[in-house]
Amino acid sequence: MPADLVIYALITAGLIFWLRSILGTKHGEERDRPVPFLQGDSEDHDKGEVKSGNAVALIEELTENKKGNMAIDGHIAERGLIDIAGFEKDFDVYKFLQAAQDAFVFVVESFAEGDRETLKDLLGPEVYAAFDSAIIQREKAGETMETEISAIKKSTIIEARVENKAAFITVRFLAEERSVLRDDSGEILSGHPDKVTQMRDIWTFSRPIKSRDPRWLVVETREDMDGDNESIPNSH
Repeated sequence: MPADLVIYALITAGLIFWLRSILGTKHGEERDRPVPFLQGDSEDHDKGEVKSGNAVALIEELTENKKGNMAIDGHIAERGLIDIAGFEKDFDVYKFLQAAQDAFVFVVESFAEGDRETLKDLLGPEVYAAFDSAIIQREKAGETMETEISAIKKSTIIEARVENKAAFITVRFLAEERSVLRDDSGEILSGHPDKVTQMRDIWTFSRPIKSRDPRWLVVETREDMDGDNESIPNSH
């Protein structure tokens, strides 16, 4: 295998390993590259303060005042998050949203690349099936997609609940992307490689309560009433 491919494979494995650790796997390491899509987070939120607070206080704080590009929409979502924190003592709403933003970027860009291995690590079975079906259709047509998330402007928790011994958190994303779809001859079918467009989507993350595997997986993607993200399929 050429040396450049070996290096690329090692970097990719390191990124996935880091992301899974932030989402809650049993082991982890520091990220291998800066993450520009976490816009405003480090400036607008004191991480030292986050670590010193308890789970409920952090949830109440974010419900009352958004921090950077993070928010909780209303007291119904707040109560659901507090229910989750009652079962998961280590739950940190800020760390969850940071990891959810990272997962959003990895999933959208991996879908464009047709990277099934990464998608399997981050998606629930039904969502993965929807994404895989869309990739198969694209491959059969000889089409290629290039997508880059340049910034996540907002990530808002709009719903949270405990149901059937599992926690569910639904997040509305507003992001900026560059995306282009080409046919088998390289001609552009849609999008533009240099044009930044806004994208909106609603994703639900879930994990079993008190599971030994603490990962949060994406178990639903659906359109937003204010405008859908056409770069990825809806599983809903």
